[in-house]
Amino acid sequence: MASHSDTLVVFFGATAGANGGKLGSDEREIILLVWQIVDLREKKVGKLHECFVKPDTLELTDQCKEETGLTVEDLIKAEPLDKVLLQFQQAVSSEVKCLGRNSYTLLVNSPLIIRQALHPEASKKNIVLPECFFSFVDIRKEFHKCCPNAGPVQKLSLASMLEYVGLPAVSGQMMWVRELRSMVQLTLSILAEPYNHIFSCFESVNYKFDSGTCSKTEPVDSETVIRARGLPWQSSDQDIARFFKGLNIAKGGVALCLNAQGRRNGEALVRFINSEHRDLALERHKHHMGSRYIEVYKATGEEFLKIAGGTSNEVAQFLSKENQVIIRMRGLPFTATPQEVLSFLGPETPVTDGAEGLLFVKYPDGRPTGDAFVLFSCEEYAQNALKKHKQILGKRYIELFRSTAAEVQQVLNRYMSTPLISTLPPSPIVPVPVLTTPPFLPAASSSRDCVRLRGLPYTAGIEDILEFMGEHTVDIKPHGVHMVLNQQGRPSGDAFIQMKSPDKAFLVAQKCHKKTMKDRYVEVFQCSTEEMSIVLMGGTLNRSGLSPPPCKLPCLSPPTAYAAFPTPPAILPEALYQPPLLAAPRPPQTTVHSHAHPLAYYPQPHLFMNMNMNYTAYYPSPPVSPSTVGYFAAPPGAVAAAAAVAAQPHHAAASAPSVLPQPGALVRMQGLPYNTGVKDILSFFQGYQLQPDAVLILYNFSGQCSGEALITFPTEEMARRAVAERSNHPFYGQQIQLGFCN
Repeated sequence: MASHSDTLVVFFGATAGANGGKLGSDEREIILLVWQIVDLREKKVGKLHECFVKPDTLELTDQCKEETGLTVEDLIKAEPLDKVLLQFQQAVSSEVKCLGRNSYTLLVNSPLIIRQALHPEASKKNIVLPECFFSFVDIRKEFHKCCPNAGPVQKLSLASMLEYVGLPAVSGQMMWVRELRSMVQLTLSILAEPYNHIFSCFESVNYKFDSGTCSKTEPVDSETVIRARGLPWQSSDQDIARFFKGLNIAKGGVALCLNAQGRRNGEALVRFINSEHRDLALERHKHHMGSRYIEVYKATGEEFLKIAGGTSNEVAQFLSKENQVIIRMRGLPFTATPQEVLSFLGPETPVTDGAEGLLFVKYPDGRPTGDAFVLFSCEEYAQNALKKHKQILGKRYIELFRSTAAEVQQVLNRYMSTPLISTLPPSPIVPVPVLTTPPFLPAASSSRDCVRLRGLPYTAGIEDILEFMGEHTVDIKPHGVHMVLNQQGRPSGDAFIQMKSPDKAFLVAQKCHKKTMKDRYVEVFQCSTEEMSIVLMGGTLNRSGLSPPPCKLPCLSPPTAYAAFPTPPAILPEALYQPPLLAAPRPPQTTVHSHAHPLAYYPQPHLFMNMNMNYTAYYPSPPVSPSTVGYFAAPPGAVAAAAAVAAQPHHAAASAPSVLPQPGALVRMQGLPYNTGVKDILSFFQGYQLQPDAVLILYNFSGQCSGEALITFPTEEMARRAVAERSNHPFYGQQIQLGFCN
């Protein structure tokens, strides 16, 4: 007898497509439901009921027609699923009541009809299923418990189980009648002597997905994790749980993935309660969420922890309140206060615990990122908040969308691990022709003896900065003021200043931060010489990392061209990204050029050569104090010589020594998305011991990713294994090509 039920409802269903072991794998609708009651006390059987179901799409596959014997004409006059389920509930309740029983439990011949067919279809059609469909017993598991020597559960069939207990197979009649009566006979057999089986292996279907947190130290079984791709960017964890309706996701088991810019990339990692549910999830590969099909692949526990795991006490405290709806706000003014955010949301959307329910995302130095997470105690309040999407706070419109606990962890982990100015990987030493005038570039150092000024008026000059610095001007190094210009040669609003010591730089950052210059407040941050040099040599200041400036030279990428040219004046090899030459400052008077010029060597960071410098240099502004400084490019002779070297055949380049910094095998990736970053490639090759400086992304004329990258692996064996294992693995939903360059 069942532990909490005195009646079993033997239940069977069929779809318009695949049935049996592939039931539900093709998203086809249910067309048939059959059931029969078994009284566990009296061991009696009730009447057999069968109901046809009219699908929204009146189309049956040949396999379905052959197995069930049904045709479209049989279904035209049938009722839709919601009405058939209502008939089922009324008929079963009435029959159980007539038997004098109080409760019943469904019995099926595999969980597929419940988990893979009924629940997903009801979810898509917004049908509220009766409570009885959230608990059931699988006759195969019960039989295995009763007769453990009959074989593993996965290999048990109705025919083999009947044969094991000495019962003949049911023959004749319709397929669904044979299936149902076989289950009934088998049930009565194991209830009787000598088995006297008690049904106790009850399975459940979660009513809803429970959000929660995950620690980086928590063990996660790789056999329980999948990766879903192709999700709409606005999908929440509840939307993903709905896609996998019928399968039980672990608490906090949905982790939305973010791209290098902190935005959702259409992927999620999902952790299920066991491997059985994970395997059923894989059967939903290319099922649809709305009009989009979703790809489902295996993933690892390590990948899940990388996205969902966190160690921040602040985040743990914020997420400690259970059963909360999380909303992410993006685009907040940097000066926004908790009270301003609460006022923006209004009294109709009360935040849980007021300001305690707000979590502002900040950089390591305490600067706000413009992102925040908000907790609401119920769905109604969250819906009210989402109505304020793109409304104005201050002078900025605010984006609001649903979020998850895993996304909170991921966003905080990403921003808190981001340096003030991202650093580029070390590049090879390449000779570049420059002018005899010294460029006054500071030597790269980790010493934090510099300050960065951000938010300068565009009309500000060197004199304005010196006035802004006031008494601290005496502590500036000679040639220590560096104005950063944009691509058009105009001020970008940023400047770097070299101070005589880190203590002086710290003092300036404390005293001058948010002081006013021409009605604008200026932010002042302490930074290192290395960080300053990277920006002055061509790195951008955006949050997603450094990217090179546009170039004028062709950017070819044959795999054999990774070599330095031995004869000066030299240029970068064809395959490497070509940046503009750093022009040296000079007074505006006329200068007579000589055909003999020494070479300057800059090992770090990247130098960019431009053969047609007819505009002010992209970066840097003149690293000298006078504000009236002109620029000139390399002399015509040097340009012509460099162009001649560039025209040499490939074999000349191949004879020179390689300039790639790492040993090992070189792998070439082709077909990358144009927004690919180094972090995306490192994530793709996770587990292969790659460092950021092992990745070289090739760029096109406009400074964007050309769709190709070069990866240097520690060993040739590891490179071959990576190519073999990852060649057919999609890169963020896009098929790529991997090959060897050496």
